[in-house]
Amino acid sequence: MDEQATATTGTTTAANTGCVINEEWFGRTVVISAAGVVDMLTSPQLEASITASLTKNPAAIIVDLSDVDFLASAGMGVLVAARDKASAEIGFGVVASGPATSRPLKLVGLADIIGLYATLDEARAALGE
Repeated sequence: MDEQATATTGTTTAANTGCVINEEWFGRTVVISAAGVVDMLTSPQLEASITASLTKNPAAIIVDLSDVDFLASAGMGVLVAARDKASAEIGFGVVASGPATSRPLKLVGLADIIGLYATLDEARAALGE
């Protein structure tokens, strides 16, 4: 999709953890991108970003894990909790295609629960405005 982000609201890095969270808005769809390691030390940072986004009345939330090197069970728990926090009217999906992200989500049966997409373009086409 060629659409430009209408606003970038920030980038945060958990100190000494190697995790960076970025939030971008495309209309009323928010894309929360994580890079690095999402584990028990960094998953609260991802959770806080998703929770903050929910307060801004998004039409859809897309969590992009394309640049995540390791996804621990704590990170998977954040994704499930976020899906549960979002109302039925809010679209929710996760972008994950690599062995460090999509494989564990599929193995534990979360792919169907959270809405798994191979690319950001695919997720935006399915969930975006």
